[in-house]
Amino acid sequence: MIPARYAASRFPGKLMAQLGGKSVLMHCYDSAVATGVFDDVIVVCDSEILYNEVVSHGGKAMFSKKQHESGSDRIAEAVADLDVDIVVNVQGDTPFITREPMEKLLQVFEGEEGKSVQVASLMQELHEEQYIQDPNYVKVAVDLNFNSLMFSRSPIPYHRDKTVKPTYYEHIGVYAFRKEALLKFTSWPITPLEAAEKVECLRYLEHGIPLKMVVSEFTTVEIDTPEDLIKAEKYL
Repeated sequence: MIPARYAASRFPGKLMAQLGGKSVLMHCYDSAVATGVFDDVIVVCDSEILYNEVVSHGGKAMFSKKQHESGSDRIAEAVADLDVDIVVNVQGDTPFITREPMEKLLQVFEGEEGKSVQVASLMQELHEEQYIQDPNYVKVAVDLNFNSLMFSRSPIPYHRDKTVKPTYYEHIGVYAFRKEALLKFTSWPITPLEAAEKVECLRYLEHGIPLKMVVSEFTTVEIDTPEDLIKAEKYL
């Protein structure tokens, strides 16, 4: 499921921005389909502009019935009556999805150990100081088993001891949920850390549910600002 909101606060209309002759949204949709790992790919949108963009290019789309605070809320409404087990949330502003990280993400739900996983997500290493300090890049700290400890727009961990070289991870906006966990998420009100950071997955942590984090081996670009679009053009 690809949640798609037209009026993004930092970059209004970004999903319709052109990237190599195709909209950001259609890059995301087409790359999700091309992975071949999903039974179905559907855009859940709040705008006729986005709906028509997807349908006119042969894709599947549906409207949200009401306004939502987050993408997870939007897709939870869409899957509530669907007979599914695992739901993957691919943000509409992540146009360069590939097969390998999607497979790795879904594999954490397999086997005995996977039975305890309720939510999983992707991350990649951050190396450049400007991005570590940039609040548009959400950072994640993990335990030794790669379960999330905290998400923040601030650099985490704080680099106090300069003799130690910490690893910084950027959270990539791709989630996989068990349907029941996703529906629970939408029944909870926004939590204090989530409200302060404007990072929706903090709601899970504040209810005691860690996210199993998967290190991605590809470099992606999330388009939050016009500057990110320029980076995406170079990457493309």
